[in-house]
Amino acid sequence: MEEMHAIAKKPAVVLLSGGLDSATVLAIARSRGFDAYALSFSYGQRHSWELQASRRVAEAGGAAQHKVVNIDLRAFGGSALTDDIDVPKGRDAEEMSRGIPITYVPARNTIFLSFALAWAEVLGSSDIFIGVNALDYSGYPDCRPEFIRAYEQMANLATKAGVERRQRLTIHAPLMEMTKADIIKAGLALGVDYALTSSCYDPAMDGTPCGQCDSCILRLKGFAENGISDPLKYRDVAADDAARVS
Repeated sequence: MEEMHAIAKKPAVVLLSGGLDSATVLAIARSRGFDAYALSFSYGQRHSWELQASRRVAEAGGAAQHKVVNIDLRAFGGSALTDDIDVPKGRDAEEMSRGIPITYVPARNTIFLSFALAWAEVLGSSDIFIGVNALDYSGYPDCRPEFIRAYEQMANLATKAGVERRQRLTIHAPLMEMTKADIIKAGLALGVDYALTSSCYDPAMDGTPCGQCDSCILRLKGFAENGISDPLKYRDVAADDAARVS
């Protein structure tokens, strides 16, 4: 009998924070036939509990490998996530739509994509997946489609593999035009266990989400719009949180 050989899957680097969006992106990358090499960052974030979640998500999601890279963006600060600045709580949709919030971390996605680009070149990969979103998000400039397009163009000029035409990098942002409700629906269809994830900007020491930061409110809205409960237990959730951001 002729021996059957499995077809090797293409490697892709998947940026994995451990949150709802990146867990969904990991599942999407796998569903598209990629071997997922998950990349997370310990960057001095106050919500470092997300790294625990990233390890759980990477294992459950079938990542081929998972790296956690240490960098310290507290050296620059300038964000409620990396500095001694309060995380905004209880904001409604109108407040979230006004300007760029203090939870924006300067140049974070530019930095993360640079590390992903380096690992992709080493892996011989031409694909990077990132969970940025331009609909239900908090107004971050590095989550916009024009940023992703510009970075992709730059990245193809930046590497030895690119210059030698061994690599034509594609940055996949499959959630870009999806609402939180759409993302959750897609993830559930792919078997994502959202109980393993962590989205809160200001969780308790044991990882319990606050229920009042922008990220928690948008997440709760997404589950409410799907007619289901978030599997996470929250520290402080007002009954009308989901309604306030509708």
